[in-house]
Amino acid sequence: MKKEGQIRVDSENLFPIIKKWLYSDKDIFLREIVANGCDAIKKYQSLCTIGEAENDNIVPRIDIVLDKDEKTLTVSDNGLGMTEEEVEKYITQVAFSGAQEFIEKYSDKTNAETGIIGHFGLGFYSAYMIADTVEIDTLSYQKDASPVHWSSDGTRTYVITDGERTDKGTSVIMHFSEEGMEFCDEFKLRNIIKKYCHFMPYEIYFSCVQSEKSEDDKTEEKPVNITKPLWLKAPKDCTTEEYEDFYREVFPDINLPLFWIHLNVDYPFNLKGILYFPKQTDKLQVMPGEIKLFSNQVYIADNIKEVVPEFLMLLKGVIDCPDLPLNVSRSFLQNDGEVAKISKHITKKVADKLVSVFKNERKEYESYWDDISPFIKFGCIKDDKFYDRMKDIILFKTVNDEFKTFSELPKTEDNKVYYVSDMNAQAQYVKIFKDNGIDAIILEHNIDTHFVTYLEYKESEIKFVRIDSEVDEALKSDEDSTDTETDSEKLIEIFKNALGTDKLEIKTQSLKTEGTPAIITINEYQRRINDMNKLYGDMFGANNDKAQETLIINTANSIVKKLDSFDEEKQGLICRHIYDLAVLSQRKLSAAELEGFISRSVDVMELI
Repeated sequence: MKKEGQIRVDSENLFPIIKKWLYSDKDIFLREIVANGCDAIKKYQSLCTIGEAENDNIVPRIDIVLDKDEKTLTVSDNGLGMTEEEVEKYITQVAFSGAQEFIEKYSDKTNAETGIIGHFGLGFYSAYMIADTVEIDTLSYQKDASPVHWSSDGTRTYVITDGERTDKGTSVIMHFSEEGMEFCDEFKLRNIIKKYCHFMPYEIYFSCVQSEKSEDDKTEEKPVNITKPLWLKAPKDCTTEEYEDFYREVFPDINLPLFWIHLNVDYPFNLKGILYFPKQTDKLQVMPGEIKLFSNQVYIADNIKEVVPEFLMLLKGVIDCPDLPLNVSRSFLQNDGEVAKISKHITKKVADKLVSVFKNERKEYESYWDDISPFIKFGCIKDDKFYDRMKDIILFKTVNDEFKTFSELPKTEDNKVYYVSDMNAQAQYVKIFKDNGIDAIILEHNIDTHFVTYLEYKESEIKFVRIDSEVDEALKSDEDSTDTETDSEKLIEIFKNALGTDKLEIKTQSLKTEGTPAIITINEYQRRINDMNKLYGDMFGANNDKAQETLIINTANSIVKKLDSFDEEKQGLICRHIYDLAVLSQRKLSAAELEGFISRSVDVMELI
């Protein structure tokens, strides 16, 4: 037996789904209703262009009116309006897209698709997220059209009657439900308008109606949005002042951006936007950015990772891409190969801009480096192709205050690159290196621990070594100041007895810097693991054991040479003091260590 039929969707079952699941945030309702108004205006303008409608030369606008007494919110446009037949077709058939039908009908006569926002036909029903009853007053642009009034309480029934509207366009009147009363608030609505409608293409006016009004109260008669955002202009027509003003308009940042990239792509997809490189206020942590995504000047969301790669989210900016394949709620992207292409193109444009600044404005690029280096390093770690583009313009600042590219790095004969992670804590080591004509680079940001490991993976011939992890051959004296191996072993034994520990590794070495009695070196690999664990909670090892420290006793130092002439008590005092000085060049002393150091310092002075 074979039986065919049509699947029926009951509106009573559909409305709860729309209210609860279709949109991620309730406040999106205003975006959807205002976007519908923009579409109505755009459609009317398109019809005028091809002679299908008579242009009345009325300035297009959208009015949003909050009536606190009536507990209603009304959104009105002066677009093409609707006839009774169109109301039944577009409003009463859930998910029927009037915008899509319009595009298909006139695509061969005009560029109607450009600027048309809605495609899904569900936007109107978002009103029921905050309203229990919604009315429509509309009058079509067509000659001899009659005004129409439509009303529904969100069930399967609706009522259509004669309307009273006298000018073309549509008004949507939303009666707040009990759950939607939070939106019956002027301040809240202004924030929602700024968030979702700030750059919509037609002037939007907002007013609040109250029964009791003081003499000072006046209806605000200026638009609350910017209809022609800066990203729509050609880059050659934009001034530095305009870019900076736009940045202040969009982002609450007291600092001006360092520089920016103006995206203006027409092929193979439509993409416009401005990406700003913000000034980093924290030199240790990577400060998160914010990239706002738009579609035809309608705000979609912040930091959508499918479009904007994770590392680009350290920037601030806006991207408007009408070609994005959004889902019906316009909140999320559908999986689409075009999205990956858009993302790759944005990354390429950013890389091209950085390379251009480096080649044409090297000094400016160097002045930006402290702020942009975390972004570039993070990008390299996350995207190998980005690294390939950036490799030749990555800078390294040296302890001699010079900037070097990767190919210019100061390397030892065995391709070691020495670096400093804290110029203050490692000041003694920096001085020793400088005194002996050895250069090192500065890597003080938290991301640098990851970055040097990444560089060693990509460039296997290079090894990065922190300045305090080993004694470079260039620091060693040509002659060992201990007469024999036995003398060296005796000196080590003196220090072990004085310090009372077997865990500390002690070695002797004659250094060119005679004024330093001892230094401490730390195992590079273990220290990196510990640094990672501090950041990520023991992800990179089973424990947080302290990295292996080695005390290097400088046998060329005059105090060390005299140790054998002191009695055992004085030897112990001097050895512990030498060790304290070496530790101080590495880190802060603990409270107990500091107390002991101060006490021993007094004892040492009494020897004078």
